[in-house]
Amino acid sequence: MLRTFAILVLLGSSLMANPDLESAMTKGVDFLVGHQNKDGSWGGPTRTKGLNIFAPLPDGHQAFHTASSALALHGLLESRDQRPDTLKSIARGEQWLLEVLPKTRSINPKATYNIWAHAYGLRALASLYRYHDDPEKRKVYKEQALTQIAKLKRYEDINGGFGYLDFKQNTVRPSGMPTSFTTATALLGMHDAASTMDLELPPRLIKTCIRCIQEQRNADFTYVYAREHRRRPRLPINRAAGSLGRSQVCNAALRKFDDTAVTDDVIRTFLQRLVDRQGWLDHGRKRPVPHEAPAAVAGYFYYYGHYYASECIHILPKEEQGPWKEKLAAILIPKQEKNGSWWDYPLYNYHYAYGTGYMLSTLARCR
Repeated sequence: MLRTFAILVLLGSSLMANPDLESAMTKGVDFLVGHQNKDGSWGGPTRTKGLNIFAPLPDGHQAFHTASSALALHGLLESRDQRPDTLKSIARGEQWLLEVLPKTRSINPKATYNIWAHAYGLRALASLYRYHDDPEKRKVYKEQALTQIAKLKRYEDINGGFGYLDFKQNTVRPSGMPTSFTTATALLGMHDAASTMDLELPPRLIKTCIRCIQEQRNADFTYVYAREHRRRPRLPINRAAGSLGRSQVCNAALRKFDDTAVTDDVIRTFLQRLVDRQGWLDHGRKRPVPHEAPAAVAGYFYYYGHYYASECIHILPKEEQGPWKEKLAAILIPKQEKNGSWWDYPLYNYHYAYGTGYMLSTLARCR
């Protein structure tokens, strides 16, 4: 009994240790600066393999490229790294994003990956707005943000919310499979931009998105994968383990839009679950086949889930945040690659950019 207690104490103290967060962030910044494309973007449609994610041309890869580059830029900005090479990289990334983001759209109705580009484009624009105090620059960021919000309104599913695939009707407005987490991702992107730039969001769009997530919420605050899963809550993907990478983003989105059911206790419970049940998400990390891990977990939920967990931490009272930040940093820093990047799923050649972008922003919130 005493031996077991001693082991638990050691494990707990190890988890609560404060790793060298700033050093890890510097290495991550160096990776993004050193692997930026000549045009200022990050990643690309290379590194194909035996099984490649469905990505119709040209818009599928345009969306992946834009979203990944936006996340990389978002991460650099949130890192607050002031070294000259980093500032040059930010300027080049900003120039590319401001040129490409307004052109990003869906052409093939089977895939609306552009939702991710609009959502993370809004994140990058909000970071740029906080980074620069030049009124002229801020005016541009506001205009771009309003354009992205209008695009989200255009591509909302007819039933409310957002999905990323539509293999059925292929209607002008998507009518496929709105998912809980894609909808929450878009809501939080809009919330970040609106709260940072003092923008007004379309009331009906917000209302239908909130309803979409609430309809996919189980009684225990886990979330089913998609709207059509509502009547199949006991499928492995819809159970607590399958929802581990989704609960953080969905809880954060509903809480920020004033859903009183998502209390501080709900936030604490699911942060603790993420810490205690790491193995479910980690099982899928770096696996090349989506959803092949237990509970149908896909690798690309790993850093995604932790990014939104860091957002949940900041919802809690300030005096509670410190221990949670330490726990999250202790989980993530050891997973940094030798080259300074973080990645969780081999998505063409986009994964290094989006994974490192996620983690720089996450660790910045853990300071």
